[in-house]
Parts: sequence; structure tokens; C-alpha cells
Amino acid sequence: MSSSGKTDATVHVHNVTQTDIERATAYSPTTLSAEAPDPFSLRNGVKTEDELSQLRQRRKNLENFHRRQNNLISYVLTPMDEHTEQAKVETEASRLPVKIAVWTSLIANFALCVLQLYAAVSSLSLSLLATGIDSVFDIGSNILLFWLHKKASRLDLKKWPVGGSRLETIGNIVYGFLMGSVNLVVIVESARTLITRESDEDVNALHVPSLIVVGAALGVKLLLFLYSYTLRKHSSQVQVLWEDHRNDLFINGFGLLMSAGGSKIRWYLDPMGAIIIALGVILSWTRTVYKQFELLAGKSAPHEFLQLIIYNATTFSNEIGGVDTVRAYHSGPDYFVEVDIVMDASTPLWKAHDISQQLQDKIEVLPNVDRAFVHVDHETTHVPEHRKYI
Repeated sequence: MSSSGKTDATVHVHNVTQTDIERATAYSPTTLSAEAPDPFSLRNGVKTEDELSQLRQRRKNLENFHRRQNNLISYVLTPMDEHTEQAKVETEASRLPVKIAVWTSLIANFALCVLQLYAAVSSLSLSLLATGIDSVFDIGSNILLFWLHKKASRLDLKKWPVGGSRLETIGNIVYGFLMGSVNLVVIVESARTLITRESDEDVNALHVPSLIVVGAALGVKLLLFLYSYTLRKHSSQVQVLWEDHRNDLFINGFGLLMSAGGSKIRWYLDPMGAIIIALGVILSWTRTVYKQFELLAGKSAPHEFLQLIIYNATTFSNEIGGVDTVRAYHSGPDYFVEVDIVMDASTPLWKAHDISQQLQDKIEVLPNVDRAFVHVDHETTHVPEHRKYI
């Protein structure tokens, strides 16, 4: 994304698409601050509630689009200091709940791991075996995430200059591959049972205590899911735990039904249930691993965040004549931000340095920003920096 001068920032803000806004961060203020600077008169693009009501009568999608536009304009006009302060307040407010979510999940998963393994072994149900294996890996996931989070915050910056933010991403990828491998074993064993078992055995023995254990696990997972849902945006740890609890609701619920079905209806429902559960786990973790690879590969930040950087860089100082290029991309869970600003060729070196350093410092304390780099140039006719040429 590039712009050659200050007026381009206005064009970028008003031409943002609905899809771009849907991918953006959760920020939906109801009012715009009249005190915030607005040199490009972006507030003129805000629709009032009466105007939105009229749009609703014409087309619902049109109203939704302009509501998102209102939120985007408010997001862009909010000073960077306010974004930073808001993130600090939210982080501080969620610190204890996040810790509770992590430790509660750890303790609950350990207890459920023991109970579900008992259910799987005592009932000899393949569906319950699949849920038991998943519970074992749940506790492994909790321990791995907890250890990586601690390790990432204590890395030696002399040995690892960019910090440890990518450790959790790498850990999620490794864990996802392990989950896939174990569930492949479950699929193979279940398929073998379907092929080799005699068809004259109509049902398996019903083991009620095992079903009660898995039902209890389902209830606990539901409570953990609901609690983690409210905190998933505040911590990458909780986000992964929430996804895990969500998956377990399907796994435990479906495993319970198929195990009971194998005991009361037809024996082959049990191994079929195990195969479906294992496939569901593999597909879910494949999706998670793919997303984690995107973060390591440098996926772009949401369009809304780019607009925030463009607008604030353009209006940061009267000495800045324009913004040439803005890039923001993932390097793990957080962003690396690159900004090329343009100043007059006669600007003293000390002033150019101080302004660019101040802008860099403002960007680096924004939420979800790991590193920021601000480059100063005196014209925009050159090709973008940091390109390889053959």
C-alpha cells in the first residue's frame, strides 16, 4: 500500500471495502470525539442514525456497510496514544481472568484426562478412545503453551534479537502435527475393526460409568468454552484454549452418542464414530496449523490497521510532506510495521531523525505491534526500498 502525499490518506480511508472492515480488529465506538484532529474532514463521511435508518429501508447491506465505515473513521481518528492506553487498560483488566482461564483449563484437562482414559479403557469403545486420546493431548497442549509463554518472555535478547513472540506460533504448529499423527492411528485402528470384526455381533456391552464420565467432561468443557469465549481476543493462549474447548464439545458429544449407539443399535457405529471424530480433529488442527503458518510467513495486517498507520503517519507532523509506503505484516502473532515518510530535502538531519524516531516510538507501543521501522526520504519518484533485484 502506497501513497504519494497527504491527500491519498483520505482516499484510502473512504474506499476501504466491506470485506476489509470485517477482517479488522474489534473496535466499534458509538461516538466520535470532537477534539480529535481531522485535517481531511473525515467526519463528513459519517452517517447519522437517521441516515442509516433511511439506508436500511433501501437495502440492509448498505446500512451495514456505512455502519462499518463509521467505525473505521472513528478508529482512524482516535489518536495512537488513546489506542495504546485503551489496550493497556484492557490488558490489565483481563490479566487475572486470563490467568484463571489458563490455570482452570490446565487443572480441568488433567482431571478429565484421567477420567476419560478410564472410560476408554474400561468400555473398550473406540469412540471413547478417540475422546480419551484428545484429552491426553489437551493437557499436553496446556503444558506446552504455558511453558512456551514463559520461555518467550525470558529469552536472551542478545541471542534472540527479535524476542520470543514466534515461539508460541511454532509450538502450535508442532502440536498440530502431533495431533494429526495420533488421530491417524485412531483412524487406522477403527478401519481395521470395521474390516475384521464379525458381522453377527450386533452390539457392544453398554458401560454406563464410562458414558457418565464423558458426559461430565462434556459439561466441564462447555463451562470452559463459555468462559474462554469472552477472553479469546485478549490472549493468544486463551484463543487456542477456546478453540480447543470448542472442538472438545463436538468430540465428547459425538463420541458419547456413537459409543451409546454402538451398544444399543449397531456395533459398527462405535468405530465409525471414532473415525469421524479423528477426521474432525485432523481437519480442525489442519486449519489451525495453516493459520499459524500464515503468521510465520508474514501475512499482511488487516486493512483497517494499515489505514490507522497511514493516517497517523501523514498527520503526525507538519514537517512530513507525505507517506510513500506503509507495510504491516505478521511476524508471529504480532506485527512488524514499515513506514516510509517524505520530508523536504532541506530538513536538518537532527529534526528528521527526531520526528521519525518519535513516530516509530508511537507505533511500537500500539497493541499487536512487535517492531516498527520508519524510513525518511526526500522524494517519491524512486522505487520502493527493501527490494531485491536480479
